Amino acid sequence: MGANTSEPTSSRTPRTRSTQSPRTPASHLSPSPSTSESNPTTAAYTNTSSYTKDTSWDTSLSCQSSLSSLRESLSENPHIYDITEIRTATNNFLAKRYSSTSSSAAACWRCNLRGRDTVVFQRKFRRKIQTSQLKERLSIICRSNHMSIIKLLGASISGDHIYLVYEFIQGSNLVECLRNPRNPNYTVLSTWISRMQIATDLAHGLDYVHNNTGLNLSIVHNHIKSSSIIVTEPFFNAKICHFGTTQLRSETDAIETLETGSSKRETEIEESNASFRGLKRCDSGDRHFEGLRDYMSPEFRSSGSVTQKSDVFAFGVVILELLSGEEPLKYRYDKETGDFLRTSVIDTATAAMAEGREGLRQWVDRRMNDSFPVEVAEKLIRLALDCVHVDPDNRPDMGRVAGKISKLYLESRIWLDNVKVPTGISVSLAPR
Repeated sequence: MGANTSEPTSSRTPRTRSTQSPRTPASHLSPSPSTSESNPTTAAYTNTSSYTKDTSWDTSLSCQSSLSSLRESLSENPHIYDITEIRTATNNFLAKRYSSTSSSAAACWRCNLRGRDTVVFQRKFRRKIQTSQLKERLSIICRSNHMSIIKLLGASISGDHIYLVYEFIQGSNLVECLRNPRNPNYTVLSTWISRMQIATDLAHGLDYVHNNTGLNLSIVHNHIKSSSIIVTEPFFNAKICHFGTTQLRSETDAIETLETGSSKRETEIEESNASFRGLKRCDSGDRHFEGLRDYMSPEFRSSGSVTQKSDVFAFGVVILELLSGEEPLKYRYDKETGDFLRTSVIDTATAAMAEGREGLRQWVDRRMNDSFPVEVAEKLIRLALDCVHVDPDNRPDMGRVAGKISKLYLESRIWLDNVKVPTGISVSLAPR
């Protein structure tokens, strides 16, 4: 990931682009080395520069440089790739599949397309669409840019499949960060602030998808899960994969305007039998089911109806998973009864909150060494439990969720500053 590019100096402050306009491309999103490490979120969501008076010649050069930077930041036209390009880039789909990104149900390859490092996902259509419709939907989705969303570059159609081309982002998915099968006792997310950074990025990214694209559209992501979240270094920023997949794959009937509200739309349950793909042994010797049912809201499982509140439910599960470090849903074998007992992160979080702060401290991932602000953790868990409420009408809107998590992030920064060891103080253990 590249570093942020500072804006050139100028005698006048340039006009700020609205959220409807394209944001800075991914190569400019990672905080630069000069960014204050004490507040990566502020560095990530704001772009401040010092403006000084200069001569007219320097101002002219600055304006030219500013226009050049603006031109680079604008969205490219979405690419309709020829299937031969995809075949050539993936060695006729015989190249090694890329497994460090998101979905185990979708085949994907990392390759170079038109000079860009990309990841190509192969998806099967829910309903077939015409090329003209594909272009229209692509033009809508590719206009959206957000630092917490992996950008869609284009697509290609071949038979019953659509090939979605996304920019490549270096990083690991959240599952690998939380649960390393080679070393279960280790996690790169060993600090509270790293997990708050991820929660903040996810909240703002999903809020953008739901409310702030500026396209007057009601967009549902429908693929929120920990394996679809890429964590990048050095500040553990999170990026959401698969934006636009639901619309381009025709999982919903159409892209609807906000005036229609969040009406019921049919969608297939992602490779529906994936949730009971089989039993897989875990390190403890017990067995558990693995699948995507873990993130499905009750109404989604019962009727196949997907709305923005379904995304809110999945987001709540991810936050509980992030705080506990545990899988969202397990079926463990009980040797005494011979039955499989269901263990849900929602149930364990609810029980922990009922036990008070001592139960909360036991529930939060112990690999953080009990170093976290208990009050902030309690507020965040309550917010996540609100997101996974059985009744979708009682779940909060992502705009409200993002606002609350931003406040909790700031409280976490204050807590971190208070617990830091003072610098500039020498300590001597020698006898006086």
